[in-house]
Amino acid sequence: MATILGLSILSFFITGILLIPFIDFLYKVKLQRAKQKTRDIFNHHTPTFDKFHNWKAGTPFGGGILIILVVSVLTLWSYGILDVQVKAWQAFVLLFSFISFGVLGMYDDLKKIVTSGKESHFFGLRFRHKFVIQWILALIIAAVFYYQLGYTFVHIQAIGTITIGVFFIPFAAFVIVSFVNAFNIADGLDGLASGLCLICLAAFLAITATQLDQSLGIFIALLLGSIAAFLYFNVYKARITLGDVGSLSLGAALAVTGLLTGKVLALALIGGVFVLEGGSSLLQILSKKYLGKKILPAAPLHLYLQKRGWEEPKIVMRAWLIGVFFALLGLYIAFIG
Repeated sequence: MATILGLSILSFFITGILLIPFIDFLYKVKLQRAKQKTRDIFNHHTPTFDKFHNWKAGTPFGGGILIILVVSVLTLWSYGILDVQVKAWQAFVLLFSFISFGVLGMYDDLKKIVTSGKESHFFGLRFRHKFVIQWILALIIAAVFYYQLGYTFVHIQAIGTITIGVFFIPFAAFVIVSFVNAFNIADGLDGLASGLCLICLAAFLAITATQLDQSLGIFIALLLGSIAAFLYFNVYKARITLGDVGSLSLGAALAVTGLLTGKVLALALIGGVFVLEGGSSLLQILSKKYLGKKILPAAPLHLYLQKRGWEEPKIVMRAWLIGVFFALLGLYIAFIG
C-alpha cells in the first residue's frame, strides 16, 4: 500500500509541475473555448446551454492530453521497475481504452479550432459518427476481456455469478459506451466530472486493495494523483478544462476499471452521479424523439439545476457529496458480495 500511495503522490507532483507550462502552451496554440451557438444531437440550437456557458469562452481545454501522457508513461515505467505480476492483456486493456478514447476526443477537440467562431455540429464530429467509433473501440476492448482475460460472467450481489458466455462482449461494450458518454455529459461544470472521478477512483482503489490486484491498483493510483493535481486548476473558475480528450478517456478508464474488478453493480453505484447525468440526458433525448416534447425543462441534470437558479459551485459541491454517498454505497455492496 505504501508503494501505491507513493506512486499517487509522484503522479500528483509531476502533473502539478507540468500543468502551468502546459496551460501556457494551450494558449499559444489557441486550444481555447470559443463563443458559439452549440447544437444538440438533433442539430437544434441549445440556447440554455449557451446562456450558462458562453462566459467561459477563452478557457483552454485539452487538459486530458497531459493526464493521458503522464499516467501512461508512469504506468509503463512502474510496471517495468516494480516487482509486480503484470497481466499483459490487462495492461493492454487499461492503456488501450485510456489512450484510444482519448485520441477520439482529441480529434474532436482539434476540430474546435477549425470551427472556432462558427456554428458547431455537436462539438466537431457529428454525434452519430462519434457514437459508431465509440462502439467499435468498446467492442475491441470487450473482445479482449472475453477472449484473452476469460471474462464470461457477471457478478450481481445477492444473486451471485451469472455466466453469460459470448454475450459478455456486447454487455461490456454497452457499459463502456454508457460511461464514456455519461462522463462527457457530466463534464459541463468546472470541477464536476474530475472531482467525481476522484471519488470513484478512490473507491475502486479500496476494492483492488482487497483483491490484491497490484497492477490495476498502480494504474488507479497514478490516475488518481494526476486528476487530483488537475482538479486544483479545474475548480471554479477553471483555468483549464478536460476537453473531450479527457472526458472520453477518463470515462473509458472508469468503466474498464469497474469491469476488471468484476463489480458491475458496484460500478453503477460508485458512478451513480454519472448515471444520473447520463440518464437525465437520455430521457430528454427519447422524449424529444418519441413524444415530440421535452420531459425536462433542461438536461442534463446539472443544466436543469442551473436553470432553476442554482449557482455552479453549489451544484458541483453538492454533486461531490452525493458522489461520496454513492461511492460508500457501492463499496458496501462490493464488500458484502
